[in-house]
Amino acid sequence: MTLKLGVIGTGAIGQEHIRRCNNVLQGAKVVAVSDINVDGARAALQRLNIEAEVYQDGHQVIQSPEVDAILVTSWDPTHEEFTLAAIAAGKPVFCEKPLAMSAEGCRHVVEAEIKHGKRLVQVGFMRPYDSGYRALKKVITDGEIGEPLMLHCAHRNPTVPENYTTDMAITNTVIHELDVLRWLTNDDYKSVQVVFPRVTSKSHAKLKDPQIVLFETQKGVRIDVEIFVNCAYGYDIQCEVVGETGIAKLPEPSSVQLRKDAKLSNTILVDWKDRFIDAYDVELQAFINDVKAGQLTGPSAWDGFAASVAADACLKAQNSGAIEPVEMPPRPDFYNH
Repeated sequence: MTLKLGVIGTGAIGQEHIRRCNNVLQGAKVVAVSDINVDGARAALQRLNIEAEVYQDGHQVIQSPEVDAILVTSWDPTHEEFTLAAIAAGKPVFCEKPLAMSAEGCRHVVEAEIKHGKRLVQVGFMRPYDSGYRALKKVITDGEIGEPLMLHCAHRNPTVPENYTTDMAITNTVIHELDVLRWLTNDDYKSVQVVFPRVTSKSHAKLKDPQIVLFETQKGVRIDVEIFVNCAYGYDIQCEVVGETGIAKLPEPSSVQLRKDAKLSNTILVDWKDRFIDAYDVELQAFINDVKAGQLTGPSAWDGFAASVAADACLKAQNSGAIEPVEMPPRPDFYNH
């Protein structure tokens, strides 16, 4: 059986997913798309050499009897609306992050899904599908370094545009760490503080860069995440887990080691898309397989909600300079299976 997909939003990531589902992955095909810019959507399909029905409104895609499952890759503020509509239609939905613009919005999705009685939502956090993070998770789960005590992490970009502001270090950048570190440690956050070191000369007036985000988890694990989005030298993701009996580190992406001109060197990537390109493939293939099997197992609406609650606390901590509580309600039994 080929799973028939409808894609809402044909911008950059929407086009990537359309290409992926039709040309790379197994068992699925995009049969309908929508975008506010219908001509742009048609042009994108033509460029990709893919035939699909084009609608102006995402709700038409959701309601189409031809469509089995939905991918939401539209403008961020529309994610909640389309995800809720997909739940109401009883169709599985893969929603790119963020699930909603606020923790309250994510809560609406969680409540609608619980009311429906079955998991229908997967949120587009792709790092748990990265082979390096999976290897790191296995080391922790197998108890090879004992219980985790501390995590030292970094998220560095070579540069960001002028419209990237201080708060976006949380909402656009560290949001990935907020999800993957919960998954890695199997733990929830208890509190957060944000501190601002000396600002790099490569930043601009509306951006304090770098930043350090300090978390304590419910089990007492201490996590520091350095966010440095104008580091100049490359795109660099680091994660080191200090356990009771050893230290485990996220593997570097593979690259040729070069001995030349009296130097020993490895290339560092500069584009985030290259760093996690394989993870996107694995993530969407898993969604397709899970929909066909009738049971979603990927990042849930609850995970989207948890990341949003933590992000809200981080934003508060940016402004207050204080240690702010991360107030997570207990996980509903619905999401424990």
